[in-house]
Amino acid sequence: QVQLVESGGGLVQAGDSLGLSCAASGRTFSRYAMGWFRQAPGKEREFVAAISRSAGYSTSYADSVKGRFTISRDNAKNTVYLRMNSLKPEDTAVYYCAARPMGDGTSSYPSEYAYWGQGTQVTVSS
Repeated sequence: QVQLVESGGGLVQAGDSLGLSCAASGRTFSRYAMGWFRQAPGKEREFVAAISRSAGYSTSYADSVKGRFTISRDNAKNTVYLRMNSLKPEDTAVYYCAARPMGDGTSSYPSEYAYWGQGTQVTVSS
């Protein structure tokens, strides 16, 4: 089992950048593929970005964030990151990191992620 704690959210203006971190407990972090999801008020949780667990670290992104967001991981620090550039008001949401214990590559399906953090609020003002 792994516990996840997100940090780095806040209030920024459109066009600004923000970095999120997700710290994982335990010694098996490297065995998990990781993902970031977000949920805006009144909307369903949606995929943002994912990174594989294996060396080479394949990544995938939602079309809405491609070219603006970057996911990365540091297994020595048990941490996954989400760098967000050129933020837009529509990026406003609670951002969650999640761990996927099975399968190779990346996944955009929330049902494939077994562990979730509590979330961190990102608000982008226009």
